Amino acid sequence: MTHLTKIALLLGALAVSACTNAGRFGQDDPRLDGSAGAGAGAGFVPGGAGDPSSPAYFQQAIGDRVLFLVDQSSLTAEAQATLDQQAEWLLTNSDYQAVIEGHADEQGTREYNLALGGRRANAVREYLISRGVPASRLRFVSYGKERPIEICSDESCYAKNRRAVTVIAGSAVS
Repeated sequence: MTHLTKIALLLGALAVSACTNAGRFGQDDPRLDGSAGAGAGAGFVPGGAGDPSSPAYFQQAIGDRVLFLVDQSSLTAEAQATLDQQAEWLLTNSDYQAVIEGHADEQGTREYNLALGGRRANAVREYLISRGVPASRLRFVSYGKERPIEICSDESCYAKNRRAVTVIAGSAVS
C-alpha cells in the first residue's frame, strides 16, 4: 500500500469511530442537550439577535428601515414610531454609530433620485437627533435608485425601494 492509501484509510477509520457512540459523553454533557441553538429559550448568544445590545437585535427586533410615499421625504406616523424605537436603542447603546442610507425607486432620473434619497436620509437623521441621539454618531448617504431591494416595474416593488435604512456601524465609538 502507498502512503496516501494508508492515510486515507486511517482518516476514514477515525471519522467512523468518532460517530459510533453518541451517548459516550453522558446525559449531563451540554453538547447533547437538544435545546442548544434551537431558538427562543435555547440560551443567550452574545451579539446574536436575542442580545438586546447587538446590531442584529436592532435590525430584526427594532427595525432598521422606514418607508416613504412617492416623491416624499416627510416621515409617516409609522416611520416615526420605528424611529422612536431606533432612538431609544441608540441612546441605550451609546457605543455604536449609525449610517442612514437614503433610497428611491427606479422612477425618475439618477440625479433626482440621489437628491431624494439624500432628503430621506437627512429626515431620518434629523428626527433621531430631535430624539436625543448625538449628531456626531449619525452620518447619512444617498444611493438614490442604485441599490434596489426589489426589481420590477410595479408599485409593490417601488414601495419597498422608497426607504431609509439605519445601519449600525460595526465598530464602537472611541
